[in-house]
Amino acid sequence: MKNIKILSLSLLLLSSLLLYTCSTKDSGDSKDLAEEQNEEKFDDRKTENDAEFVVDAADGGMLEVQLAELAMKTSTSDEVKNYAKMILTDHSAANKELKTIAEKKNITLPIALSDKNQKKLDDIADKTGEDFDKAYCKLMVDDHQEDIKEFKKQADDGNDPELKGWASEKVATLEHHLVTAEEMEKKRN
Repeated sequence: MKNIKILSLSLLLLSSLLLYTCSTKDSGDSKDLAEEQNEEKFDDRKTENDAEFVVDAADGGMLEVQLAELAMKTSTSDEVKNYAKMILTDHSAANKELKTIAEKKNITLPIALSDKNQKKLDDIADKTGEDFDKAYCKLMVDDHQEDIKEFKKQADDGNDPELKGWASEKVATLEHHLVTAEEMEKKRN
């Protein structure tokens, strides 16, 4: 009887461990999960590339919004807070438009920041005062430089006409964000 109880307890522990391992394995990077789902849905590489752009843009857009919200709370500079307010307004609207396009095209979007972007948010969230403002301005410069490259590439080389048009339409706004961020960064160096 004692052996049966030990065996039952061992099986219960083993089952719990397997269940835990499977559930943690499935809860990965939201961006990676969205990309995997899109790869399963779309057969041709061109559509997959468009879906990848959408996923990247959504992940970047979520980061911009969360960073702007953080900057509005954390920054000590009115200039940085005003910039963050502009970013929040522009990127929230763009995120909403992108979500509508993605739904129409059956593209799965990430539901949370990628691990990479979450790390960026966490790293800057630890800063305060002028250190925060410098880090935020630098991140906005770096991020918008990358965004402009990706959006121009999609506008030029994308397959889906609606996504090409949407990306092309956003480039001027991203360039304005970059120029403004560069001006703020120069003041802080």
